[in-house]
Amino acid sequence: MAAPRKENVKEIVLDATAALLKTNTFADLSLAQIAKAAGVSKGTLYYHYKTKGEIFFDLTDRYLNEQWDDFIRWTENKEKDTSIRRLVKYVVERNTASSELRLHLFCEAQTGDEALRKKLVKRYGEFQKLISAKISERTDIPADFLTWLILLVSDGIIVQEAIGNADFDAESFIATGAKLLETLRLPKPDQ
Repeated sequence: MAAPRKENVKEIVLDATAALLKTNTFADLSLAQIAKAAGVSKGTLYYHYKTKGEIFFDLTDRYLNEQWDDFIRWTENKEKDTSIRRLVKYVVERNTASSELRLHLFCEAQTGDEALRKKLVKRYGEFQKLISAKISERTDIPADFLTWLILLVSDGIIVQEAIGNADFDAESFIATGAKLLETLRLPKPDQ
């Protein structure tokens, strides 16, 4: 197998780390395991990343940037139904679809990685403002409140699924929430 091109090494390392995180905690991973999974030498890995924390920061950035870009593309697509009901459903489903990585982010942020915690809090604020602006375009209900509610519900769903709560049906919960929004008859601010 040919060695990865220099510009692809970071992406290969991030992909390998993301795959490893599906069955391991970040604390349990070693740089040697990551290098092996990525198919690169330890020296090549160390050239690009000196610590696991640096890898996790880049993985976090990639994940959050993808979420941001996907949300912008989705809300600006005139061919899609981006009504308030669909917007809420989209955000909750998108947030909960990547639960493994989000759980690792929460864990690392809570157990002492102060730089990651600050980055996560900053990104929550950025997402809250973006989602709130998109909600304000679609309804006159308090957008900041609804946005925080969406983010907190997403996190709660992730926790319930992570603990294996058999009494909680995420799909049904999300569908019921979307139907409830329809009953509120939320007009756009200009109507």
